[in-house]
Amino acid sequence: MLFYLTLFLVFLYFKIARVHYKSEKLNVGVVVQHFFVAISAVMLLIYGIQNIAWYLFVGSAMLFFIAAGLMIAAIQVGIFIDGKPFIKLSMVFKAMPFLTAAIVILSIVASN
Repeated sequence: MLFYLTLFLVFLYFKIARVHYKSEKLNVGVVVQHFFVAISAVMLLIYGIQNIAWYLFVGSAMLFFIAAGLMIAAIQVGIFIDGKPFIKLSMVFKAMPFLTAAIVILSIVASN
């Protein structure tokens, strides 16, 4: 179960990273975060290919990819309550370091 949670967080992170790349400038800290998440994602994908049935792995990956894309699209369009945005993109961008730490830790735990 931890594998699937981490897989979803990886797809969510890379969707956020794509939006961040288009709207903000890259700096060294963000590139280092991307590197750590990419290494964790490769480690997680290798574990999934070796230990999970291919139809479960591919099906869940497709579902998580679509869900992450829809979540980020909903944040970009905006969810408004009383004329004020409920979640802003800047709030999501500030959560990226915490998401990176969660992905790295969970991928290490899920791979063991």
